[in-house]
Amino acid sequence: MPSAHPFAIHRERMEHHQNPQPQYQHALLTPLATPLQRDFFLPAPDRVARALLGKLIVRILDGEQLTGRIVETEAYFGLDDPAAHAYAGETARNRILFGPPGHAYVYFIYGMHYCLNASCEPSGHAGCVLIRALEPLSGLATMARLRRQPASRPHLLTSGPGKLCQALAITRADSNGSDLTDPNASLFFADDGFRPAQIAVTPRIGISKAADHPARFVIPHSKFLSRAL
Repeated sequence: MPSAHPFAIHRERMEHHQNPQPQYQHALLTPLATPLQRDFFLPAPDRVARALLGKLIVRILDGEQLTGRIVETEAYFGLDDPAAHAYAGETARNRILFGPPGHAYVYFIYGMHYCLNASCEPSGHAGCVLIRALEPLSGLATMARLRRQPASRPHLLTSGPGKLCQALAITRADSNGSDLTDPNASLFFADDGFRPAQIAVTPRIGISKAADHPARFVIPHSKFLSRAL
C-alpha cells in the first residue's frame, strides 16, 4: 500500500518470503543468491529504497556476469512528488513507472548519462527507486574498460547513477522495461542474504525540486557512495 504521506519514511522491517530457488539460465555469483520477486517491489518507494540496500544487481554482458551490491538509493513518489518524472502524469517516456512493479525505468540525462530506476507500488501508482551507487563485486575489468578507468581504483567505477550505468552498459534502448525479477534476463536484482549493519537517511541530492525530503538511503560507511556523508 502507498504511504499515508508520500514522503513518510517507513522503518518497519520488511517481510520477504522466497519461493524455492528456480532454475535459471545464468549462474549467480553465489549459489545462495536468489532473484528478487515481484512482491518485493510492491511497497511504497521509501520502503523499497531502504530494502534494496545490500541487494545485488546482476548484468549479463556478452556472457560475462557483472555484479554490484547496492549501497545508495533514492525514492521518488510519482504524482505526489515534484521531483519525480511521473509528477505531470503518464507519458510515452515514463509509461514503465505506471505499470507493474519490478521493472527497469532507464532515462537519459544531461545529454550524456543513463540512470537506472526500479518501478515499485502496484500498477497505476508511479513510484520508483533510483539506484545511485554500487559496490562492484565481479567483472571489474570489464567495468573499468567501459568506464575508461583503472581497475585498481574500483571506487571510481560505480559510485554514481551515471557511472554505474556506464560500467554495466545499461542504456535506455537495451534495458528500459526489463523485468528485474526475471533470472533469465540480462539485467536482474538478487538477494544473497547480506544485510547492512547500518542504514542512514539523508535528503535527496542532485535535484532542485523537493530536494529537502529525506528519501536518500545509504550504507553509511561504504567507500562507493556517490557523495560521502
